[in-house]
Amino acid sequence: MGTYTRKTPLKIDCPMERTLHVISGKWKLALLCELNRGSCRLKDLEKYNPEASKRALTKQLGELVDDGIIQKKDYEVYPKKVEYSLTKKGKELIPVLKVLDDFGKQL
Repeated sequence: MGTYTRKTPLKIDCPMERTLHVISGKWKLALLCELNRGSCRLKDLEKYNPEASKRALTKQLGELVDDGIIQKKDYEVYPKKVEYSLTKKGKELIPVLKVLDDFGKQL
Protein backbone atom coordinates (compact mmCIF):
# COMPACT_ATOMS: atom_id res chain seq x y z
CA MET A 1 0.00 0.00 0.00
CA GLY A 2 1.36 3.42 -0.94
CA THR A 3 1.54 6.56 1.11
CA TYR A 4 -1.08 9.27 0.98
CA THR A 5 -0.37 12.11 -1.44
CA ARG A 6 -2.19 15.38 -0.88
CA LYS A 7 -4.30 16.39 -3.89
CA THR A 8 -4.20 20.12 -3.19
CA PRO A 9 -0.97 21.79 -2.19
CA LEU A 10 -0.56 23.00 1.37
CA LYS A 11 -0.87 26.78 1.53
CA ILE A 12 2.52 27.78 2.92
CA ASP A 13 1.31 31.36 3.49
CA CYS A 14 -1.55 30.29 5.82
CA PRO A 15 -0.29 29.54 9.34
CA MET A 16 -3.66 28.13 10.46
CA GLU A 17 -3.71 25.60 7.63
CA ARG A 18 -0.12 24.56 8.41
CA THR A 19 -1.05 24.10 12.08
CA LEU A 20 -4.13 22.06 11.25
CA HIS A 21 -2.05 19.95 8.88
CA VAL A 22 0.38 19.16 11.70
CA ILE A 23 -2.28 18.16 14.25
CA SER A 24 -4.79 16.54 11.90
CA GLY A 25 -4.85 12.79 12.03
CA LYS A 26 -7.09 10.30 13.75
CA TRP A 27 -4.75 9.69 16.71
CA LYS A 28 -2.49 12.77 16.82
CA LEU A 29 -4.51 14.70 19.40
CA ALA A 30 -4.76 11.65 21.64
CA LEU A 31 -1.01 11.08 21.29
CA LEU A 32 -0.23 14.71 22.12
CA CYS A 33 -2.49 14.62 25.19
CA GLU A 34 -0.71 11.51 26.50
CA LEU A 35 2.74 12.92 25.76
CA ASN A 36 1.78 16.12 27.58
CA ARG A 37 1.69 14.01 30.75
CA GLY A 38 5.27 12.85 30.18
CA SER A 39 7.49 10.62 28.07
CA CYS A 40 5.88 7.43 26.79
CA ARG A 41 6.89 4.27 25.04
CA LEU A 42 4.87 2.93 22.11
CA LYS A 43 3.56 0.16 24.35
CA ASP A 44 2.12 2.78 26.74
CA LEU A 45 0.53 4.72 23.90
CA GLU A 46 -1.05 1.49 22.61
CA LYS A 47 -2.46 0.83 26.09
CA TYR A 48 -3.98 4.32 26.28
CA ASN A 49 -5.45 4.03 22.75
CA PRO A 50 -6.56 0.38 22.42
CA GLU A 51 -8.71 1.12 19.35
CA ALA A 52 -5.66 2.27 17.36
CA SER A 53 -3.46 -0.15 15.49
CA LYS A 54 0.26 -0.21 16.18
CA ARG A 55 0.86 0.71 12.54
CA ALA A 56 -1.40 3.78 12.73
CA LEU A 57 0.21 5.01 15.94
CA THR A 58 3.71 4.47 14.57
CA LYS A 59 2.86 6.36 11.38
CA GLN A 60 1.37 9.33 13.20
CA LEU A 61 4.20 9.41 15.74
CA GLY A 62 6.63 9.53 12.80
CA GLU A 63 4.74 12.44 11.27
CA LEU A 64 4.84 14.33 14.57
CA VAL A 65 8.59 13.66 14.81
CA ASP A 66 9.09 14.89 11.24
CA ASP A 67 7.15 18.07 12.06
CA GLY A 68 9.30 18.70 15.14
CA ILE A 69 6.40 18.41 17.60
CA ILE A 70 7.73 15.35 19.41
CA GLN A 71 11.12 13.70 19.71
CA LYS A 72 12.04 10.05 19.59
CA LYS A 73 14.81 8.79 21.84
CA ASP A 74 16.37 5.43 21.03
CA TYR A 75 18.18 3.70 23.89
CA GLU A 76 21.10 1.45 23.01
CA VAL A 77 19.80 -1.54 24.97
CA TYR A 78 18.44 -4.96 24.22
CA PRO A 79 15.53 -5.38 23.92
CA LYS A 80 15.09 -2.16 21.98
CA LYS A 81 13.69 0.75 24.00
CA VAL A 82 12.25 3.89 22.41
CA GLU A 83 10.59 6.81 24.20
CA TYR A 84 8.63 9.71 22.76
CA SER A 85 8.32 13.14 24.36
CA LEU A 86 7.22 16.63 23.45
CA THR A 87 9.77 19.06 22.03
CA LYS A 88 9.80 22.75 22.91
CA LYS A 89 7.60 23.38 19.86
CA GLY A 90 5.26 20.61 21.01
CA LYS A 91 4.96 22.17 24.46
CA GLU A 92 4.07 25.48 22.81
CA LEU A 93 1.22 23.69 21.00
CA ILE A 94 -0.43 22.50 24.24
CA PRO A 95 -2.14 25.85 25.07
CA VAL A 96 -3.62 25.83 21.55
CA LEU A 97 -5.03 22.35 22.19
CA LYS A 98 -6.39 23.56 25.53
CA VAL A 99 -8.30 26.35 23.74
CA LEU A 100 -9.72 23.76 21.31
CA ASP A 101 -10.73 21.63 24.30
CA ASP A 102 -12.46 24.56 25.98
CA PHE A 103 -14.28 25.45 22.77
CA GLY A 104 -15.37 21.85 22.25
CA LYS A 105 -16.90 21.76 25.73
CA GLN A 106 -19.13 24.67 24.74
CA LEU A 107 -20.57 22.92 21.69
